[in-house]
Amino acid sequence: MAKRALITGITGQDGSYLAELLLAKGYEVVGVMRRSSTINIERISHLQDQLTLVSGDLMDEVSLINVLRDYRPSEVYNLAAQSFVQTSWAQPVLTGETTALGVTRMLDAIRLIDPEIRFYQASSSEMFGRVRAVPQDENTPFYPRSPYGVAKVYGHWITVNYRESYNLHASSGILFNHESPRRGLEFVTRKVTNGVARIKNGLDTELRLGNLEAQRDWGFAADYVRAMWAMLQRETPDDFVIATGETHSVRELCEAAFAVVGLNYEDYVIVDPSFIRPAEVDLLVGDPAKANQLLGWKCEVDFFGLIEMMVAADMQTLQR
Repeated sequence: MAKRALITGITGQDGSYLAELLLAKGYEVVGVMRRSSTINIERISHLQDQLTLVSGDLMDEVSLINVLRDYRPSEVYNLAAQSFVQTSWAQPVLTGETTALGVTRMLDAIRLIDPEIRFYQASSSEMFGRVRAVPQDENTPFYPRSPYGVAKVYGHWITVNYRESYNLHASSGILFNHESPRRGLEFVTRKVTNGVARIKNGLDTELRLGNLEAQRDWGFAADYVRAMWAMLQRETPDDFVIATGETHSVRELCEAAFAVVGLNYEDYVIVDPSFIRPAEVDLLVGDPAKANQLLGWKCEVDFFGLIEMMVAADMQTLQR
């Protein structure tokens, strides 16, 4: 019998790559979507006929209970969240409702309907925020620097609490920045690669960005969803940092992306103070040693390969 997995946030970048991976492994995949005035299923449209899409919302525990009862998945991947850091300053309470309390609602629904379900929580490197150690691993203390980071810390610890108190198979992946051609335009990597494509095609003349010195550990989203799956195949649930272990600045990102199309970033990039965050996180770089060792996981696409892939995809979209 095919395994059945439930994914919240299936219409997002990670949800779409995870759905592809699970379908390739022979799973039945059920995706939970919020009812909203505009349904954006662009990222999963190529898979639509292979998926079961159902309505449910992390704000509404009854809807989660119903979905679990109707579809009886053996694995649940909770990828849904208000996931944009900048927005979390404008909507701090909503961010807490979905990104923090939403996790509790889902864990509670699992506990009530079927405590045997294996649960994956999408934790985030933003939990480290103002970093206490470089690089960050599973034992580095959290110091979140945005309402989003704070909400993710709650989601992380409530997962640990349900695991320890109710003996649930609940694991957390502390994922560092992971990007792809499916990344939203509000994220800096995609903003840059899309900007490069627009400038190269004569549609724009400049690219406005915030702090060029901010450094991040950037990997490829399709590599990272393999780690999520691997966590739920283990006998014992646990928490894992998923990262490349390498860091690059936004300046390097610009340099690499413009170089793909033979341009010099210095001719086009303008630093705009309005894009600087109220509180910047410092040097986010993860130590994936535990995941390498216990999950047998490693990155297959490096930073330059990732940027090249994203610029190529944005060029192709514009030329279409």
